[in-house]
Amino acid sequence: MSATPYDNDSFFEKYSRMSRSVKGLEGAGEWPTLEPMLPDFKGKRVLDLGCGFGWHCRYAAERGAKSVLGIDLSEKMLLRARAENNAPRIEYRRLAAEDVSFPPSSFDVVISSLVFHYVKDFRALCRNVFEWLASGGSFVFSVEHPVFTAQGRQTWISDENGKPLFWPVDRYFEEGERIADFLGEDIVKYHRTLTTYLSAPMQAGFVLKELREPQPTAEMLKSLPEMKDELRRPMMLILSWIKK
Repeated sequence: MSATPYDNDSFFEKYSRMSRSVKGLEGAGEWPTLEPMLPDFKGKRVLDLGCGFGWHCRYAAERGAKSVLGIDLSEKMLLRARAENNAPRIEYRRLAAEDVSFPPSSFDVVISSLVFHYVKDFRALCRNVFEWLASGGSFVFSVEHPVFTAQGRQTWISDENGKPLFWPVDRYFEEGERIADFLGEDIVKYHRTLTTYLSAPMQAGFVLKELREPQPTAEMLKSLPEMKDELRRPMMLILSWIKK
């Protein structure tokens, strides 16, 4: 089981101050796009890969999920999840998405929020998820958009006054490890193309249901003027799949 920067004290403290950490789903900019893409959870067995603070686990449980298993590599994340987003039908385990194993047809829904750009072998994980899901099951995940991850550092090119001029896109077709600047820390992420994000689940056997690139809502743009720069390039990609 690998180490994770989210168990670093200083990094975790900074992450804990982010809007999505404080406000939960309502503080996540992509939530208005993601929520309508989620399936009906009533009576379903749900797996959340990289559950973080457990907000999505709680959401599924509150909407009638039969059982919810949230796994995450970060012990600090799981401690917060158990403290703030626990329920009788939710279980949290410290596991890496790449290492976990389940019997075939163990779940009806698999979800993952902004985790797969930390996963080195995405194709293998898609094959595993296909096996874990029962027939008719749903697989919904969000990732950082390939335009966002391609160059690596994930920072704007700015003028001498700090005004963003443009977002650099480089080595787009060169998939693999990138060192990103996230919350002032160097974080290892994995860039892959849009083709890979589509082809890997398809080759595993999934059928694409929906693809969306979240944009700031009108309300966000009004209350947070700095969000206007988020209309200049895509930051996230959300895909919904079905196992026929």
